[in-house]
Amino acid sequence: MLDIIGLSEIDVEVYDAFAGTGSMTVAEIRRRTGLSEQRLLPILRSLTEKGLLTRLPGPVKAYSAVRPEIALEAMLRQKERELASARLVADRLRERYRETAGERPVDLIEVVHGDALIADRADQLLRSAEQEVAFVNKPPYAQPPSVLHPAERDLLNRGVRFRGVYERSALELHDLSSDIEAGLALGEEARVVTTAPLKMIVVDRRLGLVPLRADLPQVGTALVIHPCALLDALSAVFAFLWQTGLPLHMPGSVEQTDVAPSDDARLLALLTTGLPDRSIAKQLGMSYRTFQRRLRDLMTALGATTRFQAGLQVATRGWVTLPATRPPREEDVIEDADSPSPRP
Repeated sequence: MLDIIGLSEIDVEVYDAFAGTGSMTVAEIRRRTGLSEQRLLPILRSLTEKGLLTRLPGPVKAYSAVRPEIALEAMLRQKERELASARLVADRLRERYRETAGERPVDLIEVVHGDALIADRADQLLRSAEQEVAFVNKPPYAQPPSVLHPAERDLLNRGVRFRGVYERSALELHDLSSDIEAGLALGEEARVVTTAPLKMIVVDRRLGLVPLRADLPQVGTALVIHPCALLDALSAVFAFLWQTGLPLHMPGSVEQTDVAPSDDARLLALLTTGLPDRSIAKQLGMSYRTFQRRLRDLMTALGATTRFQAGLQVATRGWVTLPATRPPREEDVIEDADSPSPRP
């Protein structure tokens, strides 16, 4: 953790060895840390240069530690000054690029080649989010969607809003528990559509990422789009898909009332997406025959003889949420980057 201010794990270990001692000779430090003198001396020299240790006068090499509230605080303040200076440079460069964007339209679109570079660029874009990430998820993928993206987990924990529209075919490729349910449990809002015209990521309405081609089995090439009419169009497409999509709620979701038992809630959530029965059985980790039996048992418990009746029953009981047929609310469109975040 302290590597951000230039301290390695071994530096911290040696410094920590001084806790509760007035001073120590090199021999005493060796006994406490178990390090050889050859390994220890460069560390002591480095800690002394960084102001964490003081070399004591005398014929025997001895050191005392500077208290952390003095030494570490000074190092942290120095790092804060460096970060503040770096932010000023970044702000100046951003303004410079913004000023020249109208002069060089080519700067509005970056072309990224190769799945590895696309995945890195997507991670970079996600981690720059301050207010909201809106995305449309559908094949193809630069990386297999097996677990929740680490950037999404970090950003959701920071309060960044995540809204995702999943094409039905994408649900068959994601892992239900380690990916989709994990995101929903942390606060992701998700909806499902039968088909989506393209996949995309839009971050704070200031950056977008889309594959160059939507009809190929691999991503291959992607476009990073800066503020322009094309980015506005992507935002409008997302808003339309979000308005028409069916809410996806799983056990543990922030919006899930969890009235139904968790296993039944999973089954019902997947049924509402229109996934084929065999795909639902696979996602639930059960055989097709077991799935059919579970579905029959659920319909019996609901007093329904057809799936349509079962759908009416679960909707009446509030076990699933249907989209409202009304114009989009203000919070349903992608927020402008300068607007307050819709999430507290």
